[in-house]
Amino acid sequence: MLMSPLWLLLALPVALLAIYLLTPRRYQSSDSVAQAYDSWTQDGILEFYWGEHIHLGHYGNPPRRKDFRAAKADFVHEMVRWGGLDRLPAGTTVLDVGCGIGGSSRILARDYHFDVTGITISPGQVQRARSLTPDGVTAQFKVDDALNLSFPDASFDVVWCIEAGPHMPDKALFAKELLRVLKPGGTLVVADWNQRDARRRSLQGWERWVMRQLLDQWAHPEFASIEGFSELLEATGWVDGTVTTADWTRETLPSWLDSIWQGILRPTGLVRFGLPGLVKSLREVPTLILMRIAFGQGLCRFGMFRATRA
Repeated sequence: MLMSPLWLLLALPVALLAIYLLTPRRYQSSDSVAQAYDSWTQDGILEFYWGEHIHLGHYGNPPRRKDFRAAKADFVHEMVRWGGLDRLPAGTTVLDVGCGIGGSSRILARDYHFDVTGITISPGQVQRARSLTPDGVTAQFKVDDALNLSFPDASFDVVWCIEAGPHMPDKALFAKELLRVLKPGGTLVVADWNQRDARRRSLQGWERWVMRQLLDQWAHPEFASIEGFSELLEATGWVDGTVTTADWTRETLPSWLDSIWQGILRPTGLVRFGLPGLVKSLREVPTLILMRIAFGQGLCRFGMFRATRA
């Protein structure tokens, strides 16, 4: 007996949800993170929908309606101003840790005339970043491991990092490496997804399930809290004074649903990537919805960190 169209409509989301829950992409090693980003870069789906900036957008406070990609570029400029980097001279050396396909690196080089080095664990992202960077833009890219940076101590005037922390299994080592390669008097500016500090308020049943999905589906070993990562930075002994933090959850919150709307507003993606691309894109929708719930309910927070190397 053939299934009716109604049953097919009901069965499809159930089947997709079952695939989602039964095929997690848990963190295994840095190789598993590299392979995940290589895959997204090679097929071009993430770049098509998210643009060159594979991070959240800044919508202001209170948030206002913006173009999704414009909000992402605005985020870079807002982070520059918040970090005080707009007062630095041309030729300032910047290390962009977790640079993706280089969107932020190119803005830093083009608009602020910084000398930028972007690093990522993904060879595919490095190749794409290089191909997108025009001649004359002072941004270069290389494969490197944020937990074992290949640069000598005190190499850069600025260390910059957006949304790379959840992929790091050793947060203390991550904090140490970010500061190790920073010159004395240099500035560290980090933007990251963070979990609520469980030492102050432990996770409840549904919250533990949500966090497990956010970790397992996007190859994240662990989320730090804003308070916890600040303490790890200061524990290195390389911070002049204390770490300055801010919570940009409200400014970035619209990004999660906007990212889903891109699939509706840009239907040419269905023609370009076909059924495999549609299935791969739909697979990310539950995680995006869970991210919106987590950040909207205070389970997660968007943390900003600024520190000066002693």
